[in-house]
Amino acid sequence: MDQSKTLSRRSFMGKTGQAVMAGAMIGSQNSISTGQALPSDRKIKIGVVGGGFGASFQWHKHPNCIVHAVSDLRSDRRDKLMKVYICDRSYESLEKLILDKDIEAVAVFTGAPDHVHHCVLAMKAGKHVISAVPAATSLEDAQQLREIKERTDRKYMMAETSYYRSYAIAARELFRQGKFGELFYSEVEYYHPFTTKLSNSLLFYKGKRTWRYGFPPMHYPTHSTGYVVGVTEERFTEVSCLGWSAPDKLDYLNRNNVYQNPFSSQCALFKTDKGHICRCNVIWDGVAHGERAQWFGTKMAFYMPGSGGQPFRIQGRKAPKWKEVPSYWERLPESLRHESGHGGSHTFITHEFISALIEDREPVVDVYESLAMTVPGIVAHKSALAGGEQMKVPSFDRKADSDRKT
Repeated sequence: MDQSKTLSRRSFMGKTGQAVMAGAMIGSQNSISTGQALPSDRKIKIGVVGGGFGASFQWHKHPNCIVHAVSDLRSDRRDKLMKVYICDRSYESLEKLILDKDIEAVAVFTGAPDHVHHCVLAMKAGKHVISAVPAATSLEDAQQLREIKERTDRKYMMAETSYYRSYAIAARELFRQGKFGELFYSEVEYYHPFTTKLSNSLLFYKGKRTWRYGFPPMHYPTHSTGYVVGVTEERFTEVSCLGWSAPDKLDYLNRNNVYQNPFSSQCALFKTDKGHICRCNVIWDGVAHGERAQWFGTKMAFYMPGSGGQPFRIQGRKAPKWKEVPSYWERLPESLRHESGHGGSHTFITHEFISALIEDREPVVDVYESLAMTVPGIVAHKSALAGGEQMKVPSFDRKADSDRKT
């Protein structure tokens, strides 16, 4: 296997230096992510599985992609996918879709507990995979995902939205330019209010609970952790986490859910491999909503705006004098330069995955970055169940990446 094609982005940064990376695009090491002419007119034939979140991407608008087929267990969602992607071919299940020999890649947007199982099936069938978050929900599944990716050498990407929000792109590039000095502390948070009422379509379908009912908040950490891993590429190594549930949510307090989870909100304190600190929230209670981060360095601090009215701000003597973050639309093909889900991130995710397949390289949010964002939450939940006990976070990096740490 050509090692140049499997060079990790972490190693790439170390070998090229800050001067090169300061001018780099949002993750791609080649020109395809700059919006310049594509080096190929090849079309990637993709299959989209999951008619909820899976219908919110722009595969059919990418100049190098064709939605060849769609699938969902529910006929109404299959119909929705066919309409959105202007596709006349559908399958009743992922298991049937991956038998289609014309499909090169599969977008897995099924329920979180099924992600690893479905990704494994797709990669065994020879398909490249992009998956909704989280990458895994247990350490055993995380190990299985890494092993199947390495054994099949199929491309894998997690569709983490925080990586491609404009504020994260800006923070990442300022970090690579050294503007923060030492970025020693961050606050990252994801708020998504839930209720246990039957009217909540996310928690119930035809009166029955969906996979989201009782799902541990820290098993869905990547919209928070992505703001650290996706900006500094640090790894979380230790965590202490506390959990809470509102007194009226008796189903949670009595562990009356398939996860035996008593918490509807969790807050973790992480340590990174650089000795830095991160406070991380994932909260299903309250009225706050959305994703937000604050990054604190010795030379500069960067604040994302939030649903509570928090303003965007950059502080520091040499910080850029921005009233708002720059626009990054020029880094996309013209057909994708429009608003999309999760702060405009969906078009960037679409482009990065297709670009990686066209260029025959790993996506920037590859299996190692994905697990670096996901696994800390799995351990954080274990910590919360143990009353906040401090626990070690295992690494799922390549051995070469793990050995580089000092």
